Amino acid sequence: MGEQRQRYNEEFKKQTVKFIQEQTKTLGDLAEELNIPKSTLHQWMGQYRELMNEPAASMDRVRELEAQLKAMTRQLQEKEHKLADAEEELVIVKKAVHIFSKPRN
Repeated sequence: MGEQRQRYNEEFKKQTVKFIQEQTKTLGDLAEELNIPKSTLHQWMGQYRELMNEPAASMDRVRELEAQLKAMTRQLQEKEHKLADAEEELVIVKKAVHIFSKPRN
């Protein structure tokens, strides 16, 4: 008859995915080492993968970091524009105060 299927709990799956993400070995090598089918590990990766646990060498992680960098750069530029506008408004207000505070003859 057929072999009994191995069942794994959620915590084991999450820890296994985290372990895989920290390794530099191929998924096939890890599947063989862990004695878990490669297709099963692929499924678990799809379910439990967290990019924060991956080394920066991972292309997905690099893309995520690049996207974060672009978003932060955009926010910084927006804040710099707002600051420049506020400084310009302050100069105008100072000139207006100077003009209107002069005594009239």
